[in-house]
Amino acid sequence: MSCPAIQAPISSPTSSSTSSPIPATTADAAAIARQWTDELAALRARAEARGAKPGVATPDQIAGKSGLQIMQTLLAGELPFPHIMATLDFSLVEVAEGRAVFQGTPQLMHYNPLGSVHGGWYATLLDSALGCAVHTAMPAGYAYTTAELSVNIVRAASMKSGPLRAIGTVIHSGRQLATAEARIVGPDGKLYAHGTTTCLVFELKPR
Repeated sequence: MSCPAIQAPISSPTSSSTSSPIPATTADAAAIARQWTDELAALRARAEARGAKPGVATPDQIAGKSGLQIMQTLLAGELPFPHIMATLDFSLVEVAEGRAVFQGTPQLMHYNPLGSVHGGWYATLLDSALGCAVHTAMPAGYAYTTAELSVNIVRAASMKSGPLRAIGTVIHSGRQLATAEARIVGPDGKLYAHGTTTCLVFELKPR
């Protein structure tokens, strides 16, 4: 998922851990699940109040903004959100420099013919967290595109899993290449999938 930005060279942000602390009890996990659900509902209500709809940001809406500023504006509901988020019913819930977090809940419409969550669901959630983490490292005037995506599914998710979060962090961001890693975890800290990406970085041509 890429959103253009616009201006100067790229510095290399430090990477941070994508691990999620494991709650001590089932009650802790249930409380975190409720917290995640409430946070998502509040973000969506704010975006709806500001008229956010699926779409593509115009050049004027993002002109002069760094990747982090664009992602913050998107999170605030002040930019149209990507159609894929409406299609698969997941949302951006957190951004910081070198970090992006998405939340989704597996549903029946995400199942494959074998009766389990389709691998594409995990891949899309990871790709979104990976790409947007890289995006936060782009200064104004630079953009990126995914060149490689690697996904490892280690635990099956289902409609009973509840909300899951994909936490993406930048490993390296340079003038030509950026790399990132991400994990999909549950409120109980269990790992469902992890992945990495390599992105090509390029300077946007003046309009």
